[in-house]
Amino acid sequence: MTTPTGRHVVIIGAGAVGVISGIEALRDGHRVTLVDPGEPGGTQAASYGNAGWLSSHSVIPPSEPGIWKKVPGYLIDPLGPLAIRWLYLPRALPWLIQYLLSGWTEARVEKTARALRTLLKDAPALHKKLAEEAGVGDMIERNGLLHVFTSRAPFDADLGWRIRKRVGIEWLELSAEELRQREPDLNPRYTFSVLVEEAGRCRNPGGYVAALAAHAVANGATHVSARATGLRLAGDKLVAVLTETGEIACDAAVIAAGARSKHLAASVGDRLPLETERGYHVIVENAEIGPRTSMMAADLKIIVNPTDTGLRAAGQVEIGGLDAAPNWKRADILRESLISMFPKLPRSFPASSVKTWLGHRPSMPDGRPCIGHARASRDIVYAFGHGHIGLGSSARTGRLVAQLLSGREPEIPLTPFAPERFL
Repeated sequence: MTTPTGRHVVIIGAGAVGVISGIEALRDGHRVTLVDPGEPGGTQAASYGNAGWLSSHSVIPPSEPGIWKKVPGYLIDPLGPLAIRWLYLPRALPWLIQYLLSGWTEARVEKTARALRTLLKDAPALHKKLAEEAGVGDMIERNGLLHVFTSRAPFDADLGWRIRKRVGIEWLELSAEELRQREPDLNPRYTFSVLVEEAGRCRNPGGYVAALAAHAVANGATHVSARATGLRLAGDKLVAVLTETGEIACDAAVIAAGARSKHLAASVGDRLPLETERGYHVIVENAEIGPRTSMMAADLKIIVNPTDTGLRAAGQVEIGGLDAAPNWKRADILRESLISMFPKLPRSFPASSVKTWLGHRPSMPDGRPCIGHARASRDIVYAFGHGHIGLGSSARTGRLVAQLLSGREPEIPLTPFAPERFL
C-alpha cells in the first residue's frame, strides 16, 4: 500500500462497501479511519447475512413491468416472498411509488441493467484479488452459479433473462439429465437450469469482511467503535464527523452505513429515498445433503449456498422499517423451502444446528445505489443503497470511492448512480 500522504478520510460504515473503500483509499495514499459501532463482519451487518453470491449477472432491478398488480397480494400475505407490513405502509408509500415507476417499462429496466452491468462486471475476479491480498483467497470461488426451474417455460417467460442476454451476459443451459448428474440431491421437479459461469460466491461473507477489515487496519487504517450521528461543515468544507463519543476531525468522509445512511445524508441537506428491504436467512450446520454449486430456485425465490458455517438459505423481502421486530415465521419458510429443494434432508433439524438471521438491505427505489458527492461538499462521498447486490458490487464501488476521493476519473460512468437523480 502507498504511504499515507493524502487526506484524512473517515469512512462511516465497516461493511463490505466501507471496508473495501478504506482499502482502496489507503492504496491511494489517504489516511483512513473506519467508524462503526459493530465489529466488521459481525452478525449485526448485512455484510454478514447476505446470500454470499458474487453474481455479476444480477443486473435486473427488483421492480419490473406489471409488478403493481401484485401489490395487493404483498399486503395480504405477510409470509410471501415480498411482504409489506400494514403499519409501515404510510411511511413506505413514497418509496413504493418510485419503486413501481422505476420498473414501469421494459426500457427502464434495461437502462438500469446496463448501468448495473458496469458496476458488477468482473466482480468475482475483483473480490478474488482482494481476498488474496487479505490472506483469505480460499473464501472466494469463481466456479459459476446455477438458476434452477421446474420447466423451461418460466425461464423463457422471464423478462430478466432476455435483458441479460441483451447486455452481454452468457450462460449454459442444462437439461434435466445434465442437472441430475450435476446436482443429484436436488428435487427432480427441477427439469431445467442455467449455469452462469462468470459468476462466483463467497464461502463466508462475515469472515471475508472481517478479514478485509483486519487487512485495512494492518495497512494503517484505524477502527473506531462508535455510531456516527452527523457531519460538521465550515462552508463547503468538511471539518469533522460527529459520533456518539465525540468529533473526529477529517478532510473527507464516505457515507457507507448501509440502511442507516439516510439520516447522515439528510444531515448535510440531501433527502434521499433510501429504504430497508428486510431479508432473512437460515443456516443448517453440518448438513450432509445439499447443492454442489450454489443455486437459486426460481419457484421459491431463494438462494442456497453451502458456506463454511453451514448450508445457507437466504431470500425474501419484507418492507417494515429498521425497528420492527422480526417475523421468524419467514425463517421457518426458508427452512421448509430448503427441505423442499433437497428432500433427503431431515424433516426436522436439532434446534442447536439451525441458526436464523434478519438483516437490512439498503435499497434505492430504482435498484441502483447512490455513488457520488454530496451537494453540500465534494469532501463527502456517498456509497450506499446497493440493495440486493451489496457484496458483489462492493469491490468496484470501493475503487470508485477512492477515485472520487482522489479527484481521478471514475473507471465507469457514474451518472446512473448520481445522488442528484433523486434531488
